[in-house]
Amino acid sequence: MENIKFPVEDSILDGILDKLQIPDISTATIRQICAVAAELEKTTGQHFIHLEIGNPGLPAEEIGIRCENEALMKGVANKYPDIAGIPELKKAGKEFIKAFLDVNVEEKGVIPTVGSMQASFTLMLLLKQRLEEKDTLLLINPGFPAQRHQAKLLGLRTQSFDIYEYRGASLEAKLDEELKSGRVTALIYSNPNNPAWTNLTEEELEIIGRKATEYDVIVMEDLAYMGMDFRKDFSHPGEAPYIPTVAKYTDNYILLVSASKIFSYAGQRIAIVGMSPEVYKRHYKKFADFYEMPAFGDAYIYGVLYCASSGATHSAQYAMAGMMKAAVAGELNFVAHTSEYGRRAHIAKQAFIDNGFHLVYAIDGDEPISDGFFFTVGYPGIRGEVLQRELMKYGISCISLPSTGSEQEGIRVTISMISSKDDMDTLKERLREFNQSHKQ
Repeated sequence: MENIKFPVEDSILDGILDKLQIPDISTATIRQICAVAAELEKTTGQHFIHLEIGNPGLPAEEIGIRCENEALMKGVANKYPDIAGIPELKKAGKEFIKAFLDVNVEEKGVIPTVGSMQASFTLMLLLKQRLEEKDTLLLINPGFPAQRHQAKLLGLRTQSFDIYEYRGASLEAKLDEELKSGRVTALIYSNPNNPAWTNLTEEELEIIGRKATEYDVIVMEDLAYMGMDFRKDFSHPGEAPYIPTVAKYTDNYILLVSASKIFSYAGQRIAIVGMSPEVYKRHYKKFADFYEMPAFGDAYIYGVLYCASSGATHSAQYAMAGMMKAAVAGELNFVAHTSEYGRRAHIAKQAFIDNGFHLVYAIDGDEPISDGFFFTVGYPGIRGEVLQRELMKYGISCISLPSTGSEQEGIRVTISMISSKDDMDTLKERLREFNQSHKQ
């Protein structure tokens, strides 16, 4: 079949959307968008540039592979793992969080999960139950679309706001507005942010922490891209600068630390929850009645996680433990390894800017955002959902900002899959073609 040239005709794209039963590409999940791109690749005979999915674009850390293989050879595959986590993982997790965030958690508060996706889903379930009057999750947007879907699946009420207009001191009044009803049980955000790649400043983290304490709200801080604000060097364990975290400003925190991006270990679905000692030991009557376990941490491990998966994969726990231990010992510089994403982002950002695009979320405090795993761009006169569709017709697959809860117009760019010079050159060429057809 002869290759179909870009831009793809609307009729072809609409036919594929109909075939996949996707009524609106702007509200489709990331996996659905990947499916659309795959169908278009087959139809056109041309390779697509994948900016939609955040698969790691680096090899998995060899230390993890070695530790997991050793565990399998020792026979762990026929044994259920400890639901609360193997001792090696709990110790390594405690030391890892201390070494890179300068935060003290107890070993019992280090809990393995099947990726941070399972962690956020199961935590939302429990947080919905802790107090009858607290039935709402606050999402600081933009954010990871799957977490909004998780709350929806659980029947959890949500509130949200776009942080674009509420940076710095203005965040305090906005949080007061959102939390004053007393119905919010928890709030969630990622830092660095998916999709904007903004990083909350110390001023903003202090405000969030103080308000969480004031309104009895538990903060879920998703550290999927931990240490990847490459404007500072966070690679030295036990030394300043430490990675910024809300845990410095409140005891009401739960940290989500995933191996997927920081160790490029996404395929094995392993992460840890770092639960503050105060959150772990808090007692709730509902938990005592329902789970026969009054403490939040016990109800989470033995009441919820047990039913969800009966534990995270045994061998993957050894991998995670080994990688964290090596990082603490200075034998694995995961920050330096992932800095490759910063190099790619710098080139890709310039390609977009050279072709009429502009950065949407561009500033942290008084400095430009870091180059990293994501960034966001808009194009003059084109709404985000339209821009997403138009770029798809030029062989560029992405997600729109509205799908992330953002109120701004534009798209999210994930650079992890642009792994070669040829891919980068293809991106530049297609952006030039798009700009030539759309510039005013």
